Amino acid sequence: MNEELEQTPSPWKRRFLILLVLTVVIPGFIGLLLLKRFGEDIPVDYASPTEHFKYGSTGGEHEMGFPYWIWKALPEVCPQYLPGKGYQSLGMVYEKKPDGSDRDLPIGTSQRRFQGVDRVFVNCAVCHVSTVRTAANKPATIVLGMPAATFNMKGFEEFFFRCAADPKFSKEYILPEIERQGGDLDLLDRYLVYPIAIAIMRDRVLALAGRFDWVFKQREWGPGRVDTFNSAKVIFNFPMSHLDPKEFDAPADFPSIWRQRQRKEPKEMQLHWDGNNTTVEERNKSAAFGTGTTPPTIDIERIKRVEAWIMDAEPPRFSAFFPVDRGIAAQGAPIYQKYCAACHGASGSDFSGEYVGTVEPLAKIGTDRRRLDSYTYTLAVNQATLYAGYPWRFTHFQKTHGYANMPLDGLWLRAPYLHNGSVPTLRDLLEPAAKRPKAFYRGNDVYDPVKVGFVSNVSEAGGKKFFRLDTAVPGNGNGGHEGKAYGTELSAGEKAALVEFLKTF
Repeated sequence: MNEELEQTPSPWKRRFLILLVLTVVIPGFIGLLLLKRFGEDIPVDYASPTEHFKYGSTGGEHEMGFPYWIWKALPEVCPQYLPGKGYQSLGMVYEKKPDGSDRDLPIGTSQRRFQGVDRVFVNCAVCHVSTVRTAANKPATIVLGMPAATFNMKGFEEFFFRCAADPKFSKEYILPEIERQGGDLDLLDRYLVYPIAIAIMRDRVLALAGRFDWVFKQREWGPGRVDTFNSAKVIFNFPMSHLDPKEFDAPADFPSIWRQRQRKEPKEMQLHWDGNNTTVEERNKSAAFGTGTTPPTIDIERIKRVEAWIMDAEPPRFSAFFPVDRGIAAQGAPIYQKYCAACHGASGSDFSGEYVGTVEPLAKIGTDRRRLDSYTYTLAVNQATLYAGYPWRFTHFQKTHGYANMPLDGLWLRAPYLHNGSVPTLRDLLEPAAKRPKAFYRGNDVYDPVKVGFVSNVSEAGGKKFFRLDTAVPGNGNGGHEGKAYGTELSAGEKAALVEFLKTF
């Protein structure tokens, strides 16, 4: 009898065990599940360096990332703020899957699982990938490293700002669209995570819209261009409404990013259009701000992978798409050496030249000054505070007084020309400003192999309207880089030979 009593747990022990399970074990287990779910920070990685360049993270998803299904739903929720169907209408490039359908996300976007949500935002490739077609009825070839000639950055920003201000940016509209698209939201996502995420994203985007309201007041940039350093001023809380009006309307073309090693070895070149920095790595971290990174959230290791790839990436050759008349090109070689090599390099792969990578004074080059004026001494001083306390603090930004002489690797894919993309073709650039097109269309990826540039005399094709660039608009001036020293007084035959030689770059 006594043995039976000893083997039966006392009531208080049972109650203690139940209480322990209810107050410690179960909450602890739930806490571990929630910690695992909401404490993750896992980017989607790619083994291939080119796939990483196209889709890898720079860290921007931490602060600026859109929950994946919100990103997918918004073009259908707010179609009135897009020029056409989906992100493609903004010039974003989609690869095809084996079945011929578009890949899930465009090139230039990355994914990261962060705080319990799959997030999407842009990366470096959004500004440095585009397409080329040899004719209007031919398929597009995707080219990595070239300027994003079809991407409308201003339209991209304004789409999100306008959609966030629309009453439809709410769970009542977004969640049904997610379901319509087959969104695999679990109960927690459906009733808690995504409703909260929608509210947070709306508030965050509207707050950014307030700081970037100057964007709406600027003239259209058009595809392939961005007002780079006025956006940077927002980071430092510059009073945008009180800045000198001459600092605004300063669009510049996206640059190409091939052969970066040759821009730092054997000598460091002055980088950016105005030569305001001489360090490739620092320039890259500065550019990463455009992908939503901040000093605490930048993904240094993954940006290093992009840096490693662009060091030796090479542009595709013109001759892989179109024929080159080697005889005429040979006639153009000595003309190039006489007029161009000192400032732009011996060839598209040899960057040697007395003035290559140095700044040409504005008084001499004479091109549109808006981009130069937009980058101020005050901004340069403020940039020196970025990454304070980090090993990679910025130390090389400086105010200059002209535009840098650029090497010409992959020149044929860098149209339109001049820093603001105000001259459509190389052949047009060899004319004095008075004879250059006063207006033309940007955003077409069909190539003109004769004049060397994208087709620019067509306003619309395939239902897509192109951007009309008016060179009389402030910031769009097409003057400069003209006169005897720049080859605009050559004969027609000499100009044709020079253009043929430039096709070999």
